[in-house]
Amino acid sequence: MAKKKDKAKKLNLLEFSDAERVKLLKEIKRNLQEKIVEAKLWKSLLEVENVVINGKVIFSEEDPLTGLWLERKI
Repeated sequence: MAKKKDKAKKLNLLEFSDAERVKLLKEIKRNLQEKIVEAKLWKSLLEVENVVINGKVIFSEEDPLTGLWLERKI
């Protein structure tokens, strides 16, 4: 992880135009919201014994998670 931090590009928001700044901040907000939703999903999975969709067990305490993915349409 240290390498990723070293290579992270530093941005100065003051150098962006208003439109670019708004676009960047909206993207950051969307990414954070997606991470929150994902974290809530994982927390929910930890609290249940089985998750069944259309009669198929996709998650149980004994088996790994299978057959589930999240896709966001823009």
